[in-house]
Amino acid sequence: MTTPLTSVDRWLAKYLRFVAIERGLSGNTQLAYRRDLTAYVAWLHGRGVDECADVTPAMIGDYIGSLAEGESPKTASSQNRILSSIRGFHRFLLDEEAVAVDASVDVHRPKEAKRLPKAISVEQMTALLGAVSGDDPVALRNRAFLEFLYATGARVSEAVGLNVDDVTDATGLVRVRGKGGKQRIVPLGSYAQQAIEAYLTRVRPEFSTRGKSTPALFLGPRGQRLSRQGAWLIIQSAAEKAHLTAHVSPHTFRHSFATHLLAGGADVRVVQELLGHSSVATTQIYTLVTADTLRESYRLAHPRARSKNQ
Repeated sequence: MTTPLTSVDRWLAKYLRFVAIERGLSGNTQLAYRRDLTAYVAWLHGRGVDECADVTPAMIGDYIGSLAEGESPKTASSQNRILSSIRGFHRFLLDEEAVAVDASVDVHRPKEAKRLPKAISVEQMTALLGAVSGDDPVALRNRAFLEFLYATGARVSEAVGLNVDDVTDATGLVRVRGKGGKQRIVPLGSYAQQAIEAYLTRVRPEFSTRGKSTPALFLGPRGQRLSRQGAWLIIQSAAEKAHLTAHVSPHTFRHSFATHLLAGGADVRVVQELLGHSSVATTQIYTLVTADTLRESYRLAHPRARSKNQ
């Protein structure tokens, strides 16, 4: 015998149709909503809740809290994703006047642990950049690209999106287009300037004749704009040549840029501007990295920093 649908079941079906048709979300996103909310509604049924109006903020809070328990506990980030799905459902119920209040609005998000950016040391970065040697066109291009990443802290998407006009300024500044189309001006260090000048003089003119005309700064050997995948391959190849055991990605350059600046005494708001962060709180995460480095150096070097048992 089929169990009759409850009010909560019927409204969930309506919401999932709304998500699929009205919002036009991708198939994977729709599946995620269905999975999250089906489990949530089943949990409500297990507590005798069949009417949408009977759901309370405390119930939602209890459900989110339960996700961190059991044999397969959810991380804080997963809990927050599921809470976002639940909030979308309850906003829909309110908009459709199925309930008088949104029970999810005051439910607190679980705190996520701060993930410290991964940076490599100055010595490791020097070894990585030094591993790209030689005078052949690809080597000169690769050196210019990596020097640019470390000199500016640019995201890989920003770097591959650069045009020649963005860097051919006698002042030694580069115009970077960040998220949301925002532009910022970042100085180029002497190493990056020299590497880019060598690339522009000796390599780019040759590469540009092999493909369609493009204003792109960094080109592939066939004359096309360097892709993000191409950028990854350049970095991985350099890391292997430098025999670095640490994982190195495009963001490693950005993290190292910020960490090394702060460790060298740069003001956090200056670093914020250079990175293009809208909030200084995002940049301040890097101060935790430098503080950890200082703490460890102190612990190892100061004669009374450790107990006799350590």
